[in-house]
Amino acid sequence: MSAAPQDKPFVLAGRTYQSRLLVGTGKYRDLEETRVAIEASGAEIVTVAVRRTNIGQTAGEPNLLDVISPSRYTILPNTAGCYNAEEAVRTCRLARELLDGQQLIKLEVLADQKTLFPNVIETLKAAEVLVKDGFEVMVYTSDDPIIARQLAEIGCVAVMPLAGLIGTGLGICNPYNLRIILEESTVPVLVDAGVGTASDATIAMEMGCEAVLMNSAIAHAQHPVLMARAMRHAIEAGRLAWLAGRMPKKLYASASSPLDGLI
Repeated sequence: MSAAPQDKPFVLAGRTYQSRLLVGTGKYRDLEETRVAIEASGAEIVTVAVRRTNIGQTAGEPNLLDVISPSRYTILPNTAGCYNAEEAVRTCRLARELLDGQQLIKLEVLADQKTLFPNVIETLKAAEVLVKDGFEVMVYTSDDPIIARQLAEIGCVAVMPLAGLIGTGLGICNPYNLRIILEESTVPVLVDAGVGTASDATIAMEMGCEAVLMNSAIAHAQHPVLMARAMRHAIEAGRLAWLAGRMPKKLYASASSPLDGLI
């Protein structure tokens, strides 16, 4: 029996993580549900919308960092709600001040409120400025392989193509483009947006993604804590399946047991 392949660690901006599931903090009923669901997910990287969530910029209001401690999690500020490069850069610089100089950020520049599709022109502009400013940029983008390549060339530490539109739960709508991005990328590829249930996360990992980021799939589930646990196992199962290598698909049946020596 051949030896099982050894998995490589998930390394992001020079830091190694055990979990390949990244989770958001929005859309939960309250901070306590946020805390319990994130614990159940096993995630080590937690993303926070700086323009929508208090992480210290508003004194006297509930602070997310009181329940999601930076000593336990890598807090990943994101630029959700930004619609141009200038807004996104300003938000990242604010986050750096609030988080004691942290450089790792998630860049997203949106095109409109209806689709929340990335504005790739503004995303490219912001990425160039942020990389030059010393930020370690994880970037939400379309599933266009050329744009993904350009973002990596700019110096982004990870590209994060959408699986489907944010919050839709449609799963991976264009696996063919995602496969090209995975084949060509020189930086980690993480699916971001569109995951609806555990099987979507597993498929992304079976394709070879380094990790998956999600929020709505957990927060909008009927039982978020249970879904967080399901996603944790889905990510692990998908990664193991990718390492194992699936059997080839065939048009016709083949017997599971040998045909020789039948009685």
